[in-house]
Amino acid sequence: MEPTLNFITDAVPKFNTLLPQTMGIWGKMNAQQTVEHLADFFKLSIGEIEFPLSVPEEHLPKMKEFLYSEKMFRENTKAPLNVMPEEPVAEKQPSYEAAIFALESAIHNFTVHFEENETTTTLHPAFGWLNREGWILLHYKHIHHHLRQFNLI
Repeated sequence: MEPTLNFITDAVPKFNTLLPQTMGIWGKMNAQQTVEHLADFFKLSIGEIEFPLSVPEEHLPKMKEFLYSEKMFRENTKAPLNVMPEEPVAEKQPSYEAAIFALESAIHNFTVHFEENETTTTLHPAFGWLNREGWILLHYKHIHHHLRQFNLI
């Protein structure tokens, strides 16, 4: 499947089929924590949340090679610990509906950000500086990973 912004936006309603406390077939986050995690990831991509580079710079070519490959994230792929602790953080939103709305808003803000700032790049802590194309690929792989986690694809 071609990584596109449409895949990303079309994926959000799939999460509506879950209950907030539904657990995935792997991992420690429930559905609401996962949706909030995805929203934060979009905030990271437009610079609303920032983390320093968390991998040695010499690893970046290998990370970018993965990003631009057909390979997808494996089950239980771990983010750097300074980005995502071993244990999931508590839900931030007052309801699952609010978490879904926050994800939709974050995706909208991502779209607007890169329409208005076509040449900008922002730092991902494991993949380095990414432009719009790189972020769409990464969001595609990331959302695909979490859809698989909850048996939604």
